Amino acid sequence: MSKKPVTLTDYLLKEEMKYPNATGHFTLLITYIQEVGKIISKHIRGTTLTELLARTGDINKSGDETIKIDKLANNLLRDTLLESSLVYAIGSEEEEEIRFAKKKGEYIVYFDPIDGSSNVGINIPTGTIFSIYRGREVLQKGENQVAAGYILYGSSTTFVYTAGSSVAEFILDPSAGIFLLSKKEIKMPETGKIYSINEGYLPLFDKKLQHYLKGIKEEGYKLRYVGSMVADIHRTLLKGGIFIYPADKKHPNGKLRLMYEVNPLSFIIKQAGGKAITLDTSPLEIMPEDIHQRVPIAIGSKGEIDKLLSFYNSR
Repeated sequence: MSKKPVTLTDYLLKEEMKYPNATGHFTLLITYIQEVGKIISKHIRGTTLTELLARTGDINKSGDETIKIDKLANNLLRDTLLESSLVYAIGSEEEEEIRFAKKKGEYIVYFDPIDGSSNVGINIPTGTIFSIYRGREVLQKGENQVAAGYILYGSSTTFVYTAGSSVAEFILDPSAGIFLLSKKEIKMPETGKIYSINEGYLPLFDKKLQHYLKGIKEEGYKLRYVGSMVADIHRTLLKGGIFIYPADKKHPNGKLRLMYEVNPLSFIIKQAGGKAITLDTSPLEIMPEDIHQRVPIAIGSKGEIDKLLSFYNSR
């Protein structure tokens, strides 16, 4: 007799039962996020490219002109969460300021509504990244996250999630409209000869990083770079290796945002046995100064991060 599939909701309820004072609010919050993810996935798959890529004329905090799918995903997440009575505040990569809920709940949610949206028009995976904190302090260290996850819109729609103990993956069954557990307690390989970096910026990297890249290529490492961070991290999570988005001569603080991309993905990788560093510390230990703060990042298999550090320290 075949085993009953485990849905994301089943999984969340079972996890929350481990805590005697749980109210069910956390499960409901994740349920809202997964439902919005289904809607975004449907739009990406069922809307014409002309509609998806229509320019809105709006410029986001990062200085990029937003496209229709950016605005759609942002508004869906923002309005759903603010009206849920579960959040105190939300922060979006697409919005300049924190927004506070009228009916204030106990959680703060940060999200990047469509990571890699410039790739929508060429059928490359994109994703929604989210990060959840508890309390009334909108700026907190990444180590305070109570959960983080992402929804990857690729050949299938994949929901990856951790609440700080293990990482699980769920795949959307489009016929039933439910996320089903596909991998539980994901553990990253300790090493992996795949590196992910935009080598188009190689002349702008510092000499130590240039020497590191030269060295690993001589050892047979292979470059794999999608250009959607969430897709590159998903591959790194499952297959091992290292993802690097460093500082360079034009971007001394890097380009990726601490609250919207670096912290949630670092938190996931850490729970899977991996490691993340920015400059000389873990990004999860940084006390943010601004919701749109940028940091350089290296993230991946523990052995590969340690190798990068030892290479830097030995030269």
